[in-house]
Amino acid sequence: MFIETARAILISIGIFYSLYLFVYATFLLVSVTIGASELYRTKQLSTLHNVISHDYYFPVSIVVPGYNEEVTICDTVHSLLNLDYRLYEIIVVDDGSKDNTSKLLVEEFKMTKVRRKVKKSIRCQDEEFIYESYAYKVPIVLIRKKNGGKADALNMGINASRYPYFVCMDADSMLQSDALERIVRPVLTDENLIACGGVIRIANGVVLENGKVKKYEMPDNMVAAMQVLEYERSFLASRILFDMFNGSLIISGAFGLFKKDMVIAVGGYDHTTMGEDMELVVRLHVFCLKNQIPYTIKYATDAVCWSQAPDNMRDLRKQRRRWHLGLYQSLTKHKQILFSSKFGLVRTVSYMYFLIFELLSPYIEIFGILSVIAMFLLGMVTTRVAIAYTAISLLYGAVLTLSAFFSRIHTQNIELRAKDVWKAIGACIFENVGFRVILAYTRMTAFIGYKKRKLQWGKIKRVKFNQ
Repeated sequence: MFIETARAILISIGIFYSLYLFVYATFLLVSVTIGASELYRTKQLSTLHNVISHDYYFPVSIVVPGYNEEVTICDTVHSLLNLDYRLYEIIVVDDGSKDNTSKLLVEEFKMTKVRRKVKKSIRCQDEEFIYESYAYKVPIVLIRKKNGGKADALNMGINASRYPYFVCMDADSMLQSDALERIVRPVLTDENLIACGGVIRIANGVVLENGKVKKYEMPDNMVAAMQVLEYERSFLASRILFDMFNGSLIISGAFGLFKKDMVIAVGGYDHTTMGEDMELVVRLHVFCLKNQIPYTIKYATDAVCWSQAPDNMRDLRKQRRRWHLGLYQSLTKHKQILFSSKFGLVRTVSYMYFLIFELLSPYIEIFGILSVIAMFLLGMVTTRVAIAYTAISLLYGAVLTLSAFFSRIHTQNIELRAKDVWKAIGACIFENVGFRVILAYTRMTAFIGYKKRKLQWGKIKRVKFNQ
Protein backbone atom coordinates (compact mmCIF):
# COMPACT_ATOMS: atom_id res chain seq x y z
CA MET A 1 0.00 0.00 0.00
CA PHE A 2 2.78 2.41 0.97
CA ILE A 3 4.75 1.63 -2.19
CA GLU A 4 1.71 2.19 -4.40
CA THR A 5 1.02 5.52 -2.70
CA ALA A 6 4.65 6.56 -3.14
CA ARG A 7 4.52 5.61 -6.82
CA ALA A 8 1.34 7.62 -7.32
CA ILE A 9 2.92 10.66 -5.64
CA LEU A 10 6.06 10.36 -7.77
CA ILE A 11 4.00 10.08 -10.95
CA SER A 12 1.98 13.16 -9.98
CA ILE A 13 5.16 15.14 -9.24
CA GLY A 14 6.73 13.94 -12.48
CA ILE A 15 3.70 14.98 -14.55
CA PHE A 16 3.56 18.38 -12.86
CA TYR A 17 7.31 18.90 -13.36
CA SER A 18 7.07 17.95 -17.04
CA LEU A 19 4.17 20.37 -17.58
CA TYR A 20 6.09 23.07 -15.71
CA LEU A 21 9.14 22.58 -17.94
CA PHE A 22 6.96 22.56 -21.07
CA VAL A 23 5.23 25.84 -20.17
CA TYR A 24 8.53 27.48 -19.19
CA ALA A 25 10.27 26.24 -22.34
CA THR A 26 7.42 27.55 -24.50
CA PHE A 27 7.61 30.90 -22.74
CA LEU A 28 11.37 31.08 -23.33
CA LEU A 29 11.00 30.13 -26.99
CA VAL A 30 8.41 32.84 -27.61
CA SER A 31 10.25 35.47 -25.59
CA VAL A 32 13.69 34.78 -27.10
CA THR A 33 12.20 34.90 -30.61
CA ILE A 34 10.46 38.20 -29.88
CA GLY A 35 13.58 39.51 -28.13
CA ALA A 36 15.87 38.66 -31.04
CA SER A 37 13.48 40.34 -33.49
CA GLU A 38 13.37 43.44 -31.31
CA LEU A 39 17.17 43.56 -31.15
CA TYR A 40 17.46 43.55 -34.94
CA ARG A 41 14.73 46.19 -35.24
CA THR A 42 16.46 48.38 -32.66
CA LYS A 43 19.77 47.99 -34.49
CA GLN A 44 18.20 49.25 -37.73
CA LEU A 45 16.57 52.20 -35.97
CA SER A 46 19.84 53.05 -34.21
CA THR A 47 21.68 53.08 -37.52
CA LEU A 48 19.10 55.50 -38.90
CA HIS A 49 19.25 57.62 -35.74
CA ASN A 50 23.03 57.96 -35.98
CA VAL A 51 22.67 59.53 -39.42
CA ILE A 52 20.20 62.16 -38.22
CA SER A 53 21.65 65.05 -36.22
CA HIS A 54 19.98 65.86 -32.92
CA ASP A 55 20.47 68.81 -30.62
CA TYR A 56 17.86 68.27 -27.92
CA TYR A 57 18.97 66.95 -24.56
CA PHE A 58 17.32 67.11 -21.18
CA PRO A 59 19.36 67.14 -17.97
CA VAL A 60 19.99 63.92 -16.04
CA SER A 61 21.53 63.22 -12.64
CA ILE A 62 23.64 60.06 -12.37
CA VAL A 63 23.59 58.61 -8.85
CA VAL A 64 26.34 56.13 -7.92
CA PRO A 65 26.00 54.62 -4.43
CA GLY A 66 28.98 52.76 -3.05
CA TYR A 67 30.41 51.02 -0.03
CA ASN A 68 34.10 50.03 0.10
CA GLU A 69 34.53 50.55 -3.66
CA GLU A 70 38.11 51.88 -3.75
CA VAL A 71 39.12 49.32 -6.41
CA THR A 72 36.64 50.41 -9.09
CA ILE A 73 35.11 53.77 -8.17
CA CYS A 74 37.59 56.01 -10.02
CA ASP A 75 37.32 53.91 -13.20
CA THR A 76 33.54 54.14 -12.97
CA VAL A 77 33.55 57.94 -12.67
CA HIS A 78 36.07 58.28 -15.51
CA SER A 79 33.76 56.19 -17.70
CA LEU A 80 30.89 58.55 -16.86
CA LEU A 81 32.97 61.52 -17.98
CA ASN A 82 33.30 59.87 -21.42
CA LEU A 83 29.56 59.73 -22.08
CA ASP A 84 28.29 61.15 -25.38
CA TYR A 85 25.85 63.45 -23.63
CA ARG A 86 25.84 67.16 -22.96
CA LEU A 87 23.92 67.90 -19.79
CA TYR A 88 24.27 65.74 -16.71
CA GLU A 89 25.81 65.61 -13.26
CA ILE A 90 27.58 62.81 -11.41
CA ILE A 91 26.69 62.21 -7.76
CA VAL A 92 28.70 59.61 -5.84
CA VAL A 93 27.30 58.63 -2.45
CA ASP A 94 29.80 56.99 -0.11
CA ASP A 95 27.72 55.03 2.39
CA GLY A 96 30.20 55.15 5.27
CA SER A 97 32.95 53.14 3.58
CA LYS A 98 35.74 51.75 5.74
CA ASP A 99 38.30 51.95 2.93
CA ASN A 100 39.68 54.86 0.86
CA THR A 101 36.72 55.31 -1.48
CA SER A 102 36.18 58.99 -0.66
CA LYS A 103 39.88 59.83 -0.36
CA LEU A 104 40.68 58.42 -3.80
CA LEU A 105 37.82 60.33 -5.42
CA VAL A 106 38.85 63.62 -3.81
CA GLU A 107 42.45 63.21 -4.98
CA GLU A 108 41.71 61.84 -8.45
CA PHE A 109 39.15 64.47 -9.44
CA LYS A 110 40.61 67.52 -7.62
CA MET A 111 37.56 67.94 -5.44
CA THR A 112 37.04 70.69 -2.86
CA LYS A 113 34.98 70.57 0.29
CA VAL A 114 31.79 72.64 0.37
CA ARG A 115 29.48 73.66 3.18
CA ARG A 116 25.86 72.97 2.36
CA LYS A 117 23.02 70.81 3.52
CA VAL A 118 21.07 68.36 1.41
CA LYS A 119 17.34 69.02 1.43
CA LYS A 120 15.65 65.72 2.22
CA SER A 121 12.52 65.02 0.21
CA ILE A 122 13.03 61.34 1.07
CA ARG A 123 14.14 60.08 4.47
CA CYS A 124 17.79 59.01 4.67
CA GLN A 125 20.82 59.14 6.97
CA ASP A 126 22.59 62.49 7.39
CA GLU A 127 25.57 63.53 5.29
CA GLU A 128 28.98 63.84 6.96
CA PHE A 129 30.67 65.99 4.30
CA ILE A 130 30.28 67.02 0.67
CA TYR A 131 32.99 67.54 -1.96
CA GLU A 132 32.54 68.96 -5.46
CA SER A 133 34.60 69.29 -8.61
CA TYR A 134 34.00 71.53 -11.61
CA ALA A 135 37.28 70.71 -13.33
CA TYR A 136 35.60 68.52 -15.95
CA LYS A 137 32.85 68.88 -18.54
CA VAL A 138 30.17 68.04 -15.96
CA PRO A 139 30.03 68.60 -12.19
CA ILE A 140 31.06 65.76 -9.89
CA VAL A 141 29.61 65.64 -6.38
CA LEU A 142 30.79 63.36 -3.58
CA ILE A 143 28.56 62.91 -0.54
CA ARG A 144 29.89 60.97 2.40
CA LYS A 145 27.11 59.82 4.74
CA LYS A 146 26.49 57.57 7.69
CA ASN A 147 26.12 53.92 6.79
CA GLY A 148 22.51 52.99 6.08
CA GLY A 149 22.58 50.53 3.20
CA LYS A 150 22.28 50.84 -0.56
CA ALA A 151 18.66 52.04 -0.58
CA ASP A 152 19.50 54.77 1.91
CA ALA A 153 22.49 55.87 -0.20
CA LEU A 154 20.31 56.00 -3.31
CA ASN A 155 17.76 58.14 -1.48
CA MET A 156 20.52 60.55 -0.48
CA GLY A 157 21.59 60.81 -4.13
CA ILE A 158 18.02 61.51 -5.22
CA ASN A 159 17.71 64.21 -2.56
CA ALA A 160 20.94 65.85 -3.74
CA SER A 161 20.11 65.66 -7.45
CA ARG A 162 19.21 68.82 -9.36
CA TYR A 163 17.51 67.39 -12.43
CA PRO A 164 14.03 65.91 -13.11
CA TYR A 165 15.35 62.50 -14.16
CA PHE A 166 18.03 60.44 -12.48
CA VAL A 167 20.00 57.35 -13.42
CA CYS A 168 21.07 54.92 -10.73
CA MET A 169 24.02 52.61 -11.32
CA ASP A 170 26.45 50.44 -9.37
CA ALA A 171 29.94 51.56 -8.43
CA ASP A 172 31.47 48.48 -10.08
CA SER A 173 29.91 49.21 -13.46
CA MET A 174 30.82 51.20 -16.57
CA LEU A 175 28.48 52.68 -19.16
CA GLN A 176 29.13 52.56 -22.87
CA SER A 177 29.64 56.05 -24.23
CA ASP A 178 26.20 56.11 -25.88
CA ALA A 179 24.34 54.42 -23.02
CA LEU A 180 22.92 57.57 -21.42
CA GLU A 181 21.67 58.94 -24.73
CA ARG A 182 19.99 55.63 -25.54
CA ILE A 183 18.31 55.16 -22.17
CA VAL A 184 16.80 58.67 -22.20
CA ARG A 185 15.58 58.38 -25.80
CA PRO A 186 12.24 56.75 -24.82
CA VAL A 187 11.45 59.81 -22.66
CA LEU A 188 11.50 61.99 -25.79
CA THR A 189 8.81 59.87 -27.45
CA ASP A 190 6.64 58.98 -24.44
CA GLU A 191 5.54 61.71 -22.04
CA ASN A 192 4.14 59.11 -19.63
CA LEU A 193 7.45 57.29 -19.15
CA ILE A 194 8.43 57.12 -15.47
CA ALA A 195 11.20 54.50 -15.60
CA CYS A 196 13.45 52.81 -18.14
CA GLY A 197 15.86 49.93 -17.65
CA GLY A 198 19.13 49.35 -19.49
CA VAL A 199 20.97 46.20 -20.52
CA ILE A 200 23.45 44.71 -18.06
CA ARG A 201 26.31 42.80 -19.63
CA ILE A 202 29.22 41.05 -17.96
CA ALA A 203 32.47 43.07 -18.01
CA ASN A 204 34.75 40.13 -17.18
CA GLY A 205 36.99 39.56 -20.21
CA VAL A 206 36.00 42.85 -21.86
CA VAL A 207 38.35 45.78 -22.50
CA LEU A 208 36.64 49.18 -22.66
CA GLU A 209 38.36 52.30 -23.96
CA ASN A 210 36.67 55.72 -23.83
CA GLY A 211 33.32 54.07 -23.30
CA LYS A 212 33.61 51.72 -26.28
CA VAL A 213 34.35 48.01 -26.48
CA LYS A 214 37.94 47.67 -27.65
CA LYS A 215 38.21 43.91 -27.13
CA TYR A 216 35.59 41.29 -26.32
CA GLU A 217 36.51 37.84 -25.08
CA MET A 218 34.56 35.21 -23.23
CA PRO A 219 36.01 34.98 -19.69
CA ASP A 220 38.44 32.13 -19.04
CA ASN A 221 36.83 31.77 -15.63
CA MET A 222 33.94 29.31 -16.03
CA VAL A 223 31.79 30.87 -13.29
CA ALA A 224 31.93 34.25 -15.05
CA ALA A 225 31.46 32.69 -18.51
CA MET A 226 28.27 30.94 -17.44
CA GLN A 227 26.92 34.23 -16.11
CA VAL A 228 27.55 35.87 -19.50
CA LEU A 229 25.12 33.41 -21.08
CA GLU A 230 22.69 33.63 -18.19
CA TYR A 231 22.49 37.44 -18.40
CA GLU A 232 22.02 37.47 -22.17
CA ARG A 233 19.18 34.95 -21.94
CA SER A 234 17.52 36.78 -19.08
CA PHE A 235 17.61 40.25 -20.62
CA LEU A 236 16.65 39.04 -24.09
CA ALA A 237 13.77 36.91 -22.87
CA SER A 238 11.44 38.18 -20.17
CA ARG A 239 12.48 41.86 -20.17
CA ILE A 240 11.57 42.50 -23.82
CA LEU A 241 8.38 40.42 -23.75
CA PHE A 242 7.03 42.15 -20.63
CA ASP A 243 7.88 45.49 -22.18
CA MET A 244 5.22 44.87 -24.83
CA PHE A 245 2.37 45.26 -22.32
CA ASN A 246 4.00 47.59 -19.78
CA GLY A 247 4.56 44.65 -17.45
CA SER A 248 8.23 44.97 -16.46
CA LEU A 249 8.63 44.43 -12.71
CA ILE A 250 12.42 44.68 -12.59
CA ILE A 251 14.85 47.42 -13.52
CA SER A 252 18.34 46.39 -12.53
CA GLY A 253 19.96 48.52 -9.85
CA ALA A 254 23.09 48.52 -12.01
CA PHE A 255 21.52 50.80 -14.63
CA GLY A 256 18.07 52.40 -14.61
CA LEU A 257 16.47 55.76 -15.40
CA PHE A 258 13.66 57.19 -13.24
CA LYS A 259 11.44 60.25 -13.14
CA LYS A 260 12.37 61.90 -9.88
CA ASP A 261 9.02 63.35 -8.82
CA MET A 262 7.33 59.94 -9.19
CA VAL A 263 9.99 58.22 -7.09
CA ILE A 264 9.66 60.90 -4.41
CA ALA A 265 5.85 60.51 -4.53
CA VAL A 266 6.13 56.81 -3.62
CA GLY A 267 8.73 57.44 -0.90
CA GLY A 268 11.98 56.53 -2.64
CA TYR A 269 13.85 53.27 -2.22
CA ASP A 270 12.77 50.95 0.60
CA HIS A 271 15.68 50.38 3.00
CA THR A 272 13.96 47.39 4.66
CA THR A 273 14.26 45.10 1.62
CA MET A 274 17.25 43.47 -0.06
CA GLY A 275 15.74 43.89 -3.52
CA GLU A 276 15.25 47.64 -3.40
CA ASP A 277 15.49 47.94 -7.19
CA MET A 278 12.64 45.51 -7.94
CA GLU A 279 10.54 46.67 -4.99
CA LEU A 280 10.61 50.27 -6.23
CA VAL A 281 9.43 49.27 -9.71
CA VAL A 282 6.59 47.13 -8.32
CA ARG A 283 5.59 50.01 -6.01
CA LEU A 284 5.52 52.42 -8.96
CA HIS A 285 3.16 50.03 -10.78
CA VAL A 286 0.88 49.77 -7.74
CA PHE A 287 0.87 53.54 -7.11
CA CYS A 288 0.04 54.48 -10.69
CA LEU A 289 -2.63 51.80 -11.17
CA LYS A 290 -4.32 52.55 -7.85
CA ASN A 291 -4.40 56.27 -8.58
CA GLN A 292 -5.24 55.82 -12.29
CA ILE A 293 -2.13 57.72 -13.38
CA PRO A 294 -1.10 57.10 -17.01
CA TYR A 295 2.42 55.67 -16.95
CA THR A 296 4.94 53.65 -18.91
CA ILE A 297 7.89 51.56 -17.73
CA LYS A 298 10.19 50.54 -20.57
CA TYR A 299 13.35 48.62 -21.34
CA ALA A 300 16.03 50.12 -23.62
CA THR A 301 17.53 47.16 -25.48
CA ASP A 302 20.52 49.15 -26.77
CA ALA A 303 21.55 51.06 -23.62
CA VAL A 304 24.45 48.96 -22.34
CA CYS A 305 26.08 48.91 -18.93
CA TRP A 306 29.06 46.64 -18.27
CA SER A 307 29.15 45.22 -14.76
CA GLN A 308 31.58 42.95 -12.96
CA ALA A 309 30.28 39.49 -12.12
CA PRO A 310 31.45 37.24 -9.27
CA ASP A 311 34.19 34.90 -10.48
CA ASN A 312 33.87 32.33 -7.70
CA MET A 313 30.96 30.26 -6.42
CA ARG A 314 31.18 31.64 -2.89
CA ASP A 315 30.51 35.23 -3.97
CA LEU A 316 27.97 34.15 -6.58
CA ARG A 317 25.95 32.16 -4.07
CA LYS A 318 25.93 35.11 -1.65
CA GLN A 319 24.70 37.37 -4.46
CA ARG A 320 21.93 35.00 -5.54
CA ARG A 321 20.73 34.52 -1.98
CA ARG A 322 20.29 38.27 -1.70
CA TRP A 323 18.51 38.45 -5.02
CA HIS A 324 16.09 35.66 -4.08
CA LEU A 325 15.33 37.23 -0.72
CA GLY A 326 14.77 40.56 -2.45
CA LEU A 327 12.38 38.88 -4.89
CA TYR A 328 10.47 37.28 -2.01
CA GLN A 329 10.23 40.57 -0.12
CA SER A 330 9.08 42.50 -3.19
CA LEU A 331 6.36 40.01 -4.12
CA THR A 332 5.04 39.48 -0.59
CA LYS A 333 5.04 43.18 0.23
CA HIS A 334 2.81 43.84 -2.79
CA LYS A 335 0.74 40.66 -2.72
CA GLN A 336 -2.41 42.76 -3.14
CA ILE A 337 -1.63 42.65 -6.86
CA LEU A 338 -2.92 39.06 -6.87
CA PHE A 339 -6.32 39.97 -5.47
CA SER A 340 -7.40 42.98 -7.52
CA SER A 341 -8.50 43.09 -11.15
CA LYS A 342 -7.28 46.70 -11.50
CA PHE A 343 -3.72 45.41 -11.97
CA GLY A 344 -4.60 43.69 -15.27
CA LEU A 345 -1.74 41.99 -17.11
CA VAL A 346 0.72 43.08 -14.43
CA ARG A 347 -1.15 40.64 -12.19
CA THR A 348 -2.04 37.82 -14.57
CA VAL A 349 1.28 37.65 -16.42
CA SER A 350 4.15 39.53 -14.75
CA TYR A 351 3.41 38.84 -11.08
CA MET A 352 2.48 35.19 -11.74
CA TYR A 353 5.63 34.68 -13.82
CA PHE A 354 7.89 35.95 -11.05
CA LEU A 355 5.95 33.98 -8.45
CA ILE A 356 5.93 30.64 -10.26
CA PHE A 357 8.99 30.70 -12.52
CA GLU A 358 11.35 32.73 -10.31
CA LEU A 359 10.40 32.60 -6.63
CA LEU A 360 9.09 29.01 -6.55
CA SER A 361 11.27 27.65 -9.36
CA PRO A 362 14.15 26.33 -7.19
CA TYR A 363 11.73 24.23 -5.14
CA ILE A 364 9.92 22.92 -8.22
CA GLU A 365 13.18 22.16 -10.04
CA ILE A 366 14.91 20.40 -7.13
CA PHE A 367 11.90 18.27 -6.18
CA GLY A 368 11.17 17.60 -9.85
CA ILE A 369 14.71 16.35 -10.49
CA LEU A 370 14.64 14.22 -7.33
CA SER A 371 11.30 12.69 -8.36
CA VAL A 372 12.64 11.78 -11.81
CA ILE A 373 15.72 10.17 -10.23
CA ALA A 374 13.51 8.25 -7.78
CA MET A 375 11.25 7.03 -10.61
CA PHE A 376 14.31 5.83 -12.51
CA LEU A 377 15.73 3.99 -9.48
CA LEU A 378 12.36 2.33 -8.82
CA GLY A 379 12.16 1.13 -12.40
CA MET A 380 9.19 3.36 -13.24
CA VAL A 381 11.15 4.95 -16.09
CA THR A 382 13.37 3.04 -18.51
CA THR A 383 16.98 4.03 -19.14
CA ARG A 384 16.17 4.97 -22.74
CA VAL A 385 13.32 7.28 -21.70
CA ALA A 386 15.43 8.87 -18.94
CA ILE A 387 18.31 9.56 -21.34
CA ALA A 388 15.99 10.94 -24.03
CA TYR A 389 14.15 13.14 -21.50
CA THR A 390 17.42 14.57 -20.17
CA ALA A 391 18.98 15.04 -23.61
CA ILE A 392 15.96 16.88 -25.03
CA SER A 393 15.77 19.18 -22.00
CA LEU A 394 19.48 20.02 -22.14
CA LEU A 395 19.55 20.49 -25.92
CA TYR A 396 16.48 22.74 -25.89
CA GLY A 397 17.93 24.91 -23.12
CA ALA A 398 21.30 25.11 -24.86
CA VAL A 399 19.80 26.18 -28.20
CA LEU A 400 17.75 28.96 -26.58
CA THR A 401 20.69 30.18 -24.50
CA LEU A 402 23.13 30.27 -27.42
CA SER A 403 20.51 31.91 -29.65
CA ALA A 404 20.11 34.72 -27.13
CA PHE A 405 23.89 35.10 -26.76
CA PHE A 406 24.73 35.20 -30.48
CA SER A 407 21.80 37.53 -31.24
CA ARG A 408 23.18 40.05 -28.77
CA ILE A 409 26.74 39.65 -30.07
CA HIS A 410 25.65 40.17 -33.68
CA THR A 411 23.52 43.25 -33.03
CA GLN A 412 26.35 44.82 -31.02
CA ASN A 413 28.71 44.39 -34.01
CA ILE A 414 31.13 42.37 -31.88
CA GLU A 415 33.41 39.87 -33.60
CA LEU A 416 34.00 36.62 -31.75
CA ARG A 417 37.08 34.49 -32.15
CA ALA A 418 36.55 30.78 -32.80
CA LYS A 419 38.02 30.19 -29.34
CA ASP A 420 35.28 32.31 -27.76
CA VAL A 421 32.55 30.48 -29.67
CA TRP A 422 33.79 27.20 -28.21
CA LYS A 423 34.03 28.78 -24.77
CA ALA A 424 30.40 29.85 -25.07
CA ILE A 425 29.32 26.34 -26.09
CA GLY A 426 31.31 24.80 -23.23
CA ALA A 427 29.91 27.25 -20.70
CA CYS A 428 26.41 26.54 -22.01
CA ILE A 429 26.87 22.81 -21.42
CA PHE A 430 28.19 23.33 -17.90
CA GLU A 431 25.39 25.78 -17.10
CA ASN A 432 22.67 23.35 -18.15
CA VAL A 433 24.24 20.28 -16.56
CA GLY A 434 25.18 21.50 -13.08
CA PHE A 435 25.30 25.28 -12.69
CA ARG A 436 21.53 25.77 -12.68
CA VAL A 437 21.02 23.00 -10.13
CA ILE A 438 23.61 24.55 -7.79
CA LEU A 439 21.98 27.97 -8.09
CA ALA A 440 18.53 26.44 -7.60
CA TYR A 441 19.73 24.86 -4.35
CA THR A 442 21.34 28.17 -3.34
CA ARG A 443 18.08 30.05 -3.83
CA MET A 444 16.10 27.32 -2.10
CA THR A 445 18.21 27.73 1.05
CA ALA A 446 18.32 31.55 0.88
CA PHE A 447 16.04 32.02 3.88
CA ILE A 448 18.46 30.42 6.34
CA GLY A 449 19.75 33.25 8.55
CA TYR A 450 18.49 35.99 6.21
CA LYS A 451 17.46 38.38 9.01
CA LYS A 452 21.10 38.79 10.03
CA ARG A 453 21.99 40.08 6.55
CA LYS A 454 19.02 42.39 6.16
CA LEU A 455 20.72 45.80 5.84
CA GLN A 456 24.18 44.68 4.74
CA TRP A 457 25.68 45.60 1.39
CA GLY A 458 26.32 42.68 -0.93
CA LYS A 459 30.07 42.07 -0.92
CA ILE A 460 31.91 40.43 -3.80
CA LYS A 461 35.55 40.55 -4.80
CA ARG A 462 36.33 43.56 -7.03
CA VAL A 463 39.10 43.87 -9.62
CA LYS A 464 40.30 46.78 -11.74
CA PHE A 465 38.54 47.14 -15.07
CA ASN A 466 40.27 46.01 -18.29
CA GLN A 467 42.27 43.35 -16.49
